[in-house]
Amino acid sequence: MAKNGATSVNRKEEIISAAIEVFSEIGYFRATTAQVAERAQISQPYVFRFFKSKEALLLAALEVSWSRVIRSFRQVVETASPEQLEKGLIAAYEDILASYKNEIMLQMQAQTIPEDSIKAAMRQGFGEVRQMVLDAFREIGSENPEERTMLFLARGMLCNISVAIGMPELKEF
Repeated sequence: MAKNGATSVNRKEEIISAAIEVFSEIGYFRATTAQVAERAQISQPYVFRFFKSKEALLLAALEVSWSRVIRSFRQVVETASPEQLEKGLIAAYEDILASYKNEIMLQMQAQTIPEDSIKAAMRQGFGEVRQMVLDAFREIGSENPEERTMLFLARGMLCNISVAIGMPELKEF
């Protein structure tokens, strides 16, 4: 029984990984669950065994991507010295962009999707990141932590755009 449960968890993770790739490459609206299934090397009905809809699959993919950012930032916040906090957060995000670019590109797409559940997932993820960074800047006694947080997040968005359109000079600041 445990083996079957582990297999199901692995299959679900494989489907989510395939969805992240397909959605980020083709676009959420153009992508199909059949394409996700093909990428995961499974049948389309098997996708629906785990996810009731393409939207549910997108929500799971967004949860994975936001969780990665949050875990990475939390590690920096818990271990970096006050002097190294911002540099550590930047380095952590650059690592995510380098290793998990598709997840970040997926988040960028999701910002434009009008469905309430997608908007809510994006607000939840971005809000949690914002609050964590704001709390960290407050904790270290940063001058004007609200503005510093806003600039940090804005620079992150600019980094995303830089990667998406292949314009690295946007990251030169």
